[in-house]
Amino acid sequence: MTASIIDKAREIFQAAYENRYTWDEKFPGYTADLTWQQAQDTYQAQITVQPDFKVEVTGIENESIKEAIKKHLWDIVTHRKRSSFIQTHGNNIFTLGEEDAKGTVEILVSGESMGSHYKVTGKVISQVSRQMGGLAFTIDTESTQQTEEGYLPTHYQAIFRDAATQNLKATRHHIDTYEKIGAYYLPSRQVITTVDEKGQTTEVIFQFSNINLLAN
Repeated sequence: MTASIIDKAREIFQAAYENRYTWDEKFPGYTADLTWQQAQDTYQAQITVQPDFKVEVTGIENESIKEAIKKHLWDIVTHRKRSSFIQTHGNNIFTLGEEDAKGTVEILVSGESMGSHYKVTGKVISQVSRQMGGLAFTIDTESTQQTEEGYLPTHYQAIFRDAATQNLKATRHHIDTYEKIGAYYLPSRQVITTVDEKGQTTEVIFQFSNINLLAN
């Protein structure tokens, strides 16, 4: 593999990585009211995301739902928290894989993220494939929202498989809506539809309202 091909793969992936919308170092944190709904079950809560990205959930007594909400909010924060390309991928080596007729390029990774691979369409990371422990997953981004500072995935599908057998564990569809509050795009509604290995479907709705940035 020549240096020029490796450099090209890194250049393509870095451009897409840095085109993601993230919250900058001035992010003040925010509060919101949350309505959580699954089937006939509805819960109300208040959430706070601190400037240091710590997550708080109050106003809800059901501990299992409270922990599920906190985990979901942490997933949101993890994807919006800004880290430089060097911080995240500085020890990885990228190589070019196949390119399809639409110009989507496969990017293979070795180094700290050995076994991961991506697909990049234009300046969007359109697929992430990775293995964590005994679970393998692939996330395909199907639509995005373009902001002044990069793109936000708004419709994406995650497929989870047993890493050893490749048997399907679950498929999860996300539809996300964002609202610009001050200088920041924050989630206002998220619908997550999961189909498990037995074909049973569950839908969870996160509806955020009264969204306010914290005072600096």
